[in-house]
Amino acid sequence: MSNIINTSFAVEYNYPTIFTTRVFDTENETLVTTLERLNEGRRHRVVFYADAALAMPELIGQINAYCIAHSDVINLAAPVKVVSGGFEIKNDPEFIISTLKELGELHIDRQSFVVVIGGGSVIDAVGLAVALLHRGARLIRIPTTVLGQDDAGVGVKNGIDFNGQKNFMGCFAPPFAVINDLALLVTLGDEDWFGGFAEAVKVSIIRDGSFFEQIEQAVPDLCERNLTVAEKIIYRSAELHLRQISKGGDPFEFGSARPLDFGHWAAHRLEVISNHELGHGYAVSIGIALDSIYAQKQGLITEQESRRILALLSSLRLPIYSKWLEARDEGGMLLLIKGAEDFREHLGGQLNITLPTSIGTAIEVHELDYVLVEECIKCLASQF
Repeated sequence: MSNIINTSFAVEYNYPTIFTTRVFDTENETLVTTLERLNEGRRHRVVFYADAALAMPELIGQINAYCIAHSDVINLAAPVKVVSGGFEIKNDPEFIISTLKELGELHIDRQSFVVVIGGGSVIDAVGLAVALLHRGARLIRIPTTVLGQDDAGVGVKNGIDFNGQKNFMGCFAPPFAVINDLALLVTLGDEDWFGGFAEAVKVSIIRDGSFFEQIEQAVPDLCERNLTVAEKIIYRSAELHLRQISKGGDPFEFGSARPLDFGHWAAHRLEVISNHELGHGYAVSIGIALDSIYAQKQGLITEQESRRILALLSSLRLPIYSKWLEARDEGGMLLLIKGAEDFREHLGGQLNITLPTSIGTAIEVHELDYVLVEECIKCLASQF
């Protein structure tokens, strides 16, 4: 006979995603208000981490001036720490250890704040370290790319790549807050600007057909980098991603489904195959194109719908094909196919692939026809 104690409890998480402009302008109180949102009535110890890729040399000066102007609320625990982003930090487990040591030496506790300013890789890596610190300190994210602001930076995941697999090492830990500063997008290069909208296109295809139409209409303005129009697209994309987290029933993905990962089984593998020559946004665009053709050939969507999807991606200057789709191992097998098996393992053993059934709706399938995948790749290659 066994004695069993069954335990069940729920934990409520609340964190705002705030849209603003010039967050470190001393007159802008967004960050101060965020630090004080629990009404604790004290100065807060804060450490800042900034992405070295930011093309804004005055940023550190602005942060320092902001902290001085609001020293009644902010106790700056150390000089702003500048870290390298991109592939380097995303694949460096030692960064996690060194950051934990660094924060430990600063005596950062669970009630202190770490503010991370940067692209998705920096936010992921710093976020993982902060989640491990004392089993979780307070993290405020300030994403500086479109991809960070409309998807990756607003969610509950933290992680780095390891052993050749995307996000192999990580955890679920909601941030204390997210602040999207549109002014930080002004200096982005083309890949970081256009690549981020791939996630907006993705979520529109599987969740909201009217949003897809909104993006289609916004293309000329997005190509001109109209921030007013871009904010509307970024806001709606973030809203749809956060709705899945808060209302989808599985925010920490205990099940095998990843309903918003349309196009991602291929995208994650393409990043690895290309040795990260393809960034995440571009890889997702190619993954969307591949899965849209696949959905068409499976009779889930019409040829007109798949053409419309590919046309939108192309009009946003996003790729729909890469030579890496056709890379093979010594035995002649497509390297991409391993992406589906890695995805299966990452999900928990059952393959769950999201495919559109129209522009705005989707289903989950649990198998891929790899012969058909090859046919779809040839189809994309013929359009390149």
